[in-house]
Amino acid sequence: MKNLLISLIISASSLTVAAQSNLKEGSNSFALYTKTGEFKNLENARKFADAAFKTKKDSASVNINLLRALVYSALAVADSTRQQQYKQDPIDEAIGSLKLLDAKKARRDFPAEMDYVRQNLAGAISYKGALALKEDKFDSAYKSYLRIDSLGFKNNDLKYNLAVLSGKNKDYMNSIKYYDELIKSENPKPNYFLELAHIYELGGTKQDVLNVLEKGRAIFPENKQILFRLIDVYSANGSYDAILNVITDAIRLEPENVGLNYIAGYSYENANDLKKAKEYYNNVLRLDPNNYESNLALGLINLEALLKEPTNQDIQDLAIEHLLKANEIKPYDVNALKALAKYYTLIDDVSQLDRVNLLLNQLTVK
Repeated sequence: MKNLLISLIISASSLTVAAQSNLKEGSNSFALYTKTGEFKNLENARKFADAAFKTKKDSASVNINLLRALVYSALAVADSTRQQQYKQDPIDEAIGSLKLLDAKKARRDFPAEMDYVRQNLAGAISYKGALALKEDKFDSAYKSYLRIDSLGFKNNDLKYNLAVLSGKNKDYMNSIKYYDELIKSENPKPNYFLELAHIYELGGTKQDVLNVLEKGRAIFPENKQILFRLIDVYSANGSYDAILNVITDAIRLEPENVGLNYIAGYSYENANDLKKAKEYYNNVLRLDPNNYESNLALGLINLEALLKEPTNQDIQDLAIEHLLKANEIKPYDVNALKALAKYYTLIDDVSQLDRVNLLLNQLTVK
């Protein structure tokens, strides 16, 4: 502010004598404000700027509007809590003059002054937006950041705020637009891809979700959050072949993650690679011996093998060990009870079969 130079050109042919005088006094007062930072000088500048803004001709003057834009944009920041009285908010006053200046292409003659006005307005509007966010007034905050955008600012921080707030206001099309610009920028961040995937879940398609996560994975191959979210989506879609392409990387990042090891086992089982499936299911049980899903899965795999080799005692022992463990963990789960019934039928254990069938009948009777 202290280094700001004001080069208002006063033309006697275009301004009244009174307007010229007020413009000169207002310019001098504002120049003093930029040097001293004293609010009284800014107030004096405001008084003269308003006095110069009287007739229709004066209100169309570039010089007078430039002074008003400078003064009111400065007031918007300096009087952020609005202790002074205004006919119209300083932000709106400054923007009104700025629109006229833009229409008359004043930037080519006053580039420093116009930048000063825009920077002040961006700061003042951002302050209002931050207050709205503290009160969870997302619609008001969104409108504030849209106003900053309309001033011509195009940085990624602004775009990110617009992306987040438009999503919170269920304006999914614009949220997607802003996030799409962010992920195509020079230095995208991993959270852009994750958050855009969430917006697509709310206002897009499953394929959109998948596409953005796969794009994020290609750019950030070591990012756990993107990789794990991608696996979640593959799993929800039943895309077990796709999981097998990435699950090893995921487990390398978190080798003791029970969920990942189970998904790996389930995916290999779906691919009919039972050796690998058992390896990962056993990994789960090493980490969590009371994991119901892996005990049941191993019980069922060995039960199917027992159907082909009914005299194989090792397979029989493994089948009953895991099925009984699953039943112990969830005594009233129908899937484990049905598997036990199948096992007892196979080995011809009538008393145990009757016990299991009795419990199954009690659980399945409506």
